[in-house]
Amino acid sequence: MSDIGPIGRLGHWSATHVRIVAAIWIVLLVGLGALAPQVETALSGAGWEDSGSESVQAREVAQTAFDGNVSSALTVVVASDTLSFEDQGFQETVARVEERLADHESVSSVSPPNPMAGTVSADGHTAIILGGAADDPTGMVRAADDLKGELAALATPGTTVNVTGASGMWSDFNEANKEAMLKSELLSWPVTLAILIVAFGALVAAGLPLLLTILSLAASAGSLVVAAQFFDVSIWAMNFALMFALALGIDYALFIVVRFRAALTGSKMGRVEAVASTMDTAGKAVFFSGLTVLIALSAVMLVPSPAFRSMALGIMLSVIFVLGATLTLLPAVLSRLGERINRLSLPWVHEGEHRSARFARWGQRLWSKPALYGAPALIVLLVLAAPVLGLRTGMPSIAVVPAEDSSRVGYEQVVDGFGPGAPGQLQLVGPSSEIDEAQRIAAKDPGVAQASPPIAGAEGLAMVQVVPTVDPSDPELGQTVARLRDALPSGVLLGGAAAENYDLETALNRYTPIVIGVVLVLGFLLLLFAFQAPLVAAIGVVTSLLATGAAFGVSRLIFQEGHLSGLLGFESQGFLDAWGPVFFFAMIFAISMDYTVFLLSSAKEHWDRSQDAREAMVGGLAHSGRVVLAAAAVMVAVFFTFALSGPLPPKEMGIILGVAVLLDALLVRLLLMPVAMRLAGAAAWWRPRWVARALPEVKFGH
Repeated sequence: MSDIGPIGRLGHWSATHVRIVAAIWIVLLVGLGALAPQVETALSGAGWEDSGSESVQAREVAQTAFDGNVSSALTVVVASDTLSFEDQGFQETVARVEERLADHESVSSVSPPNPMAGTVSADGHTAIILGGAADDPTGMVRAADDLKGELAALATPGTTVNVTGASGMWSDFNEANKEAMLKSELLSWPVTLAILIVAFGALVAAGLPLLLTILSLAASAGSLVVAAQFFDVSIWAMNFALMFALALGIDYALFIVVRFRAALTGSKMGRVEAVASTMDTAGKAVFFSGLTVLIALSAVMLVPSPAFRSMALGIMLSVIFVLGATLTLLPAVLSRLGERINRLSLPWVHEGEHRSARFARWGQRLWSKPALYGAPALIVLLVLAAPVLGLRTGMPSIAVVPAEDSSRVGYEQVVDGFGPGAPGQLQLVGPSSEIDEAQRIAAKDPGVAQASPPIAGAEGLAMVQVVPTVDPSDPELGQTVARLRDALPSGVLLGGAAAENYDLETALNRYTPIVIGVVLVLGFLLLLFAFQAPLVAAIGVVTSLLATGAAFGVSRLIFQEGHLSGLLGFESQGFLDAWGPVFFFAMIFAISMDYTVFLLSSAKEHWDRSQDAREAMVGGLAHSGRVVLAAAAVMVAVFFTFALSGPLPPKEMGIILGVAVLLDALLVRLLLMPVAMRLAGAAAWWRPRWVARALPEVKFGH
């Protein structure tokens, strides 16, 4: 045990203290797993905002001064093709809706339709009732959950009632998203099991990663419920946690179990010794891989948005639990299973085979003819990445909600009755002494269709409702917001749901380069710490960028240009959702570095043993190539199943991540990166003196 590092010693301790490890995980699962079923109701769809923005400040001011007439208020649309606002049946529906809204605890006030206030359409067939927000945006989404079905049932013959606006849209989106996640889970589990059976060749071994993933997912779901008691946690945190717990849990278990089987059957070690050896090599690689994922995701915390921070938190929690289970529970289980891990083996399987003859031959081919294979791979990646230069982003439009849902139907009714800009009303909030001037400025702006007379509020404040000329997702609306802010009196704030989207998009554009830079620098530093070689660390980072760029290039072709939209079943918005570049970059880079660590740790093991660059490259591929390929197949299957169902954002997530993993595994990790190592030769593993002095030596083999 003297030559075993800390990860190996942890594995040895877990293998010799199985009952203690099991007891710890049982307590965790009982405590946190019992909370897991509450996760869907505890999390929210709100939080998509720049917390320090002017629009959020305007909402907070208006919340108390104008009886909750803010962006999160409930917008209820009563419409009819045959009746008008003055007809008895229409009036009866309006009265029923007002009464039900007034009874709900999350509604602070009810503003009835008023032709003078612009809430009854010119033809009289559409009317808007506003339910003021008595709760925060998360609470108003839950209020929409409660009320949208009841309100729809109050419609008299010839009329319809639909809840729309920001709260209604998030309510419908969350519901559609939950159904999509369930479908994806049902699809992904059997596909994943089939891939694992092929990869492991034994049912018992194939079942271990799934067991590990289920336990980690239950613990992370419970921890999100706990976190939601202290601050808003986006429902997306659970979506991403699910994907990463499944994908990384299987990746890590795959790497560990393959190495354990080889140690157990190939070198004839005892169970405990095989576990310690496995954890000191493959376990150490998993540990550094998990750190790279956590570091990449921690950079997303720089974005000042509750939704972004909670999504990053959700994934980080899932990674922490997956890492914890992989480094403690898995060694304990492996020590108990021993040779039984190979039970129910398939007939073609060679138990304990660690070095792949096929990948060894592939490595030798790349070593002998690097340009023949490397140049085409590089060209393909650059061609796929080229479209990223014309990538456009925007905040999600109503198109992300299924066409038949209440919020989208109500949205279209508002557009038909009041014009394209009506769903994206802006709010000017300020002192009564300045609001008349603000109203005049807004009315003259070319991007404004209507600026209503000022409404008096509490504390000497007044509000002007401004209807833009364009749809809320039109880039011109952002120009109107910026232009108005430059011209308005200094004491007047501009807010509204559309302004909140604009401010968040502006913040994302501002923080995306910062996040990317932080991720790249921290990723390089971690690889440098792990492998002690600056050139290898740089190769790992640069090649990861290629797969990321190619994935975003493909995303432009699909989601911006609309290619394959019919096959994939979505309506193109003409842009990629603005949160995609910063968040998906961090996720893709994290996954890419996952495979980088697996490959380089194996190569470093061979370099330390032989000091031969050829043996490091070929041996690294021979010992890790099959695991990387199997892990990538699982990830691609998981991500693509998320792209087959549900609203547009999960499709973006599934397609972009799936394409990134596919390209990264096939063209980068198993081709371009070995070629780069071949061209660098022994210089790839050069260890400068300052590195040797500053960093402790890290070895991945005995």
